[in-house]
Formats: sequence, C-alpha cells, structure tokens
Amino acid sequence: MKICVTGGAGFIGGNFVQYMVNTYPEDEIVNLDLLTYAGNLETLKPVENKPNYRFVRGDIADKDFIMDLFAEEKFDVVVNFAAESHVDRSIENPDIFVHSNVLGTVTLLNACRKFGIRRYHQVSTDEVYGDLPLDRPDLFFTEETPIHTSSPYSASKASADLFVMAYHRTFGLPTTISRCSNNYGPYHFPEKLIPLVISRALADEEIPVYGTGANVRDWLYVTDHCKAIDLIIRKGKEGEIYNIGGHNERTNLDVVKTILHALNKPESLIKFVSDRPGHDRRYAMDPTKIETELGWRPEYTFETGIPKTIEWYLNNKEWWEHIVSGEYQNYFQKMYGKRLEK
Repeated sequence: MKICVTGGAGFIGGNFVQYMVNTYPEDEIVNLDLLTYAGNLETLKPVENKPNYRFVRGDIADKDFIMDLFAEEKFDVVVNFAAESHVDRSIENPDIFVHSNVLGTVTLLNACRKFGIRRYHQVSTDEVYGDLPLDRPDLFFTEETPIHTSSPYSASKASADLFVMAYHRTFGLPTTISRCSNNYGPYHFPEKLIPLVISRALADEEIPVYGTGANVRDWLYVTDHCKAIDLIIRKGKEGEIYNIGGHNERTNLDVVKTILHALNKPESLIKFVSDRPGHDRRYAMDPTKIETELGWRPEYTFETGIPKTIEWYLNNKEWWEHIVSGEYQNYFQKMYGKRLEK
C-alpha cells in the first residue's frame, strides 16, 4: 500500500511513521507535514534514508497543492494526524486551529473522495467528549458519549470528526475515526506536561502546575496508540469510531511527583500557577470496543512506560535541547536545502 501520513513530523505522527516504515517494508510511507513550530524532522532521522519512506512539505489546507499531490501519488490510505493540538495556544489564537484542523480535514476529504481512496483515517482526541467529574470514577467516555467541547482546540477536532462522519454517510467515503487519551513517550514536544517536567527538572528549574494539579488524565504510551491505529486502518469497520485508552488514570500532580522521584529531584521544584480557562477535570476512556472487535490491548502500563520515557529523554538530550533552543527548525534546510536548489 501507499500510505499518506499527514502531520508525520509531530509527536504521535512521527512515532507512527517510524512504526509503519519499520513494520511494513513493502508499504510506501509518504510523510506530509507543513513543519510548523511542533513539526520536527529530526524525529524522523531513524528512517529518513529507508527506501520506503519519503517526506513532502505542504499544507493540508492548500487545496491546489493537495489535489496535485493526490493526483500524482495515488495514495491507497490517508492517516490524518496533522493538527494544531496545544490547548493553551488555541485559547490565544483560535483561528489557526480552524484553518488546520477543520479546513485542512475537509480539503483532505475532498481529495480522498475525488481520487477514490481506500481508507481515510482521522486521528482525533478524547477532548471532544468534554470532561468527567472527579467524584465519579465509575464514568468513562464511550463511542456513544455526546460531543461536548471545552476549548477552541477540542471544538476544532470535534468539527473535523463531524465532517468525516458526514462524508462517510453522504458520499460513502470509507472512513474511520480514533479518539485517544493523553499520549506520552519518545519525541514528545517539550511544551507538553511530561517532557516539560523532565527537561525542567534536569535543569533544576521550577515546574508550573495548573491549579492544584488535581486534573486527571488517562495516559497512553505512544507505541500502543500507533499499533491501535494500524489495526483500525487494516481491520476496522468503515464508518466506525474507536476509543483508544491506556487504563492509566493519574492526576497531573501525581505525574509530576512520579517523574521528580525517578530523577531524584525535590518536590520543592513544583510551582502552582493560575488554572487554565475551562480546564477539563477528568478524561477517562472505555476502549472495550477496539479490544473486543479488533483484539487490541495496550502493552504498557504507566509504571512500565514512564521509566522508558524518562530513559529516552536522558539518552536523547540533543533532540529536545535543539527544540528548546530553536535549532530543530533549521533541520529541513540542512536536509533538503541543496536538493531544492537543484
């Protein structure tokens, strides 16, 4: 198969590209990414010279570019990771989230419809469901839970999901959607909680925690997520939504303390800051559907995944230090500049 992975230079997309390139050498993986601030080609160093991998730079919301690319490449499958995904940034500037997450998705859907794609998969988020009360640990998000968004980010992702569902029902486009809980693991952008804590703790810098740190998230190791998506695009039923969760609920404060303890750093580094507007209280996924229908199970618990993650960051300081310094943004020019000049 020829598979187009959009947003493949981001955290989850980059891990997915690596997984697919290495697992299916007979498939061709085309990584399409605009390389905004969160896109990092250094994430793809392990596979950049593999014969079944290729990178293309472009905007999924650019209609002419996307139509020309699809006409030339004749993709079999499209997996759409491309999205603005930082909640705080969506509060500051909602417009760019509409551009990338909504208009970009519709542009891809139109191209898939025109060129007869075999499967379009939308990578979504548990945040489209809103949140759950902290005092009801018995409640979980299922695929039937109504959409109830809290931030411009989650509203843009929910809108994209609705367009995917509409294109399946109206035009018969072969689509699937997955909604995942919080991911963690290698190549996670340092703005996010776990890599932020690791990088700042190593530098003995204060670690900001929203509110009291009582907000609860269900943590999913990124490789487990990649394997789930692979299963869905190969065996998932068209028109269906699949929740992907890790069964690993932790408060944000517990996560921070776990990392500090593992790094032998004091809890005095924790600094509580004003809470985020509309901050969701608890996310918790019920992944029964993907477990029973497709046989997926997460291989990692938080207890096994977080040491592996910390070890990766300790062994790959250059990767995240380049991001902190901004040097990573020059990698495209280093890799492709001379080629583009020819």
